[in-house]
Amino acid sequence: MFLGRPKKRALRIYFATDIHGSDRCFRKFLAAAESYEADALVLGGDIAGKGLVPIRSHNGSLSAKVRGEAVTVPRDEEARLRAEINRLGFYSLVTDEREIERLESEPAHLDRAFEHAIVEQIEGWCKLAEERLAPRVRCIITPGNDDPKAIDPVLKAASRIESPEGEICDLGPVVMASCGDVTPTPWNTEREYPEEELARRLEAILDQAPKASKMVVNFHCPPYGSGLDFAAELDPQLRPVIRGGRPSIVPVGSKAVRDVVKRYQPVVGLHGHIHESKGAQKIGSTMCLNPGSDYSADVLRGAIVDFAEDGSYIDFLFTTG
Repeated sequence: MFLGRPKKRALRIYFATDIHGSDRCFRKFLAAAESYEADALVLGGDIAGKGLVPIRSHNGSLSAKVRGEAVTVPRDEEARLRAEINRLGFYSLVTDEREIERLESEPAHLDRAFEHAIVEQIEGWCKLAEERLAPRVRCIITPGNDDPKAIDPVLKAASRIESPEGEICDLGPVVMASCGDVTPTPWNTEREYPEEELARRLEAILDQAPKASKMVVNFHCPPYGSGLDFAAELDPQLRPVIRGGRPSIVPVGSKAVRDVVKRYQPVVGLHGHIHESKGAQKIGSTMCLNPGSDYSADVLRGAIVDFAEDGSYIDFLFTTG
């Protein structure tokens, strides 16, 4: 039996997703370029935090609700308190009683403050990427369903970041198609569409790819029933459904994503959205990956994916750091 020579690596992608505002995870994402000798960093959506926590400043102390419990610390522990809030996927705002009352009584005002915090953080991350990344490394960030559309122009305007959402991006031996849209969720986020509409949106992106090109899909939503999309079933009150004494676990991915992967057969599918469904699964000849997410533990989960000069997939490795 004659074995061919191992294919030489021409492109290495480091992929991570669902960091939900974690500053430490974003810094680890940038460091992954050097740590794993990546040619391109890809952050695949849900980069924004989940909410805004007001911190009341009064008489030299700071008070906030953390994990549903009232916490009070001395003023000189502000950095530690805000870091703990950020680790849970939230932003913080140190303010006075009057502003907190307004945030609690005016939903529109709270929404504006939350969006401002998201945009401010992402602008800072874009500057950090410019400072820390070597010129040879490409840094690609695309949104997910938990990201407000207000971040899109911020990413597009950044000099060191590429954000080819809804587009085809040329990575040399492969092209990449990106889409942060998902099927409907209980949280009614901005980038949700019924399966039929999502299928049309995905096809419109994929049809832009040059004929015969080797393709990677960066689709935030995983394929339905792939094992990359298992999550707890929820009742109308968003409580876990218990069957036979155990939480019911069901597939929550997209049939449209599964169908276009089967039809277009990209070499690799990069997915996220479902934090607890880390895994790898082949759909036809496509290797689909979900590295999962553990941002609240300050852990960045990722996947290294190598490609040959002809665009063929060589191998992958899940990372934890």
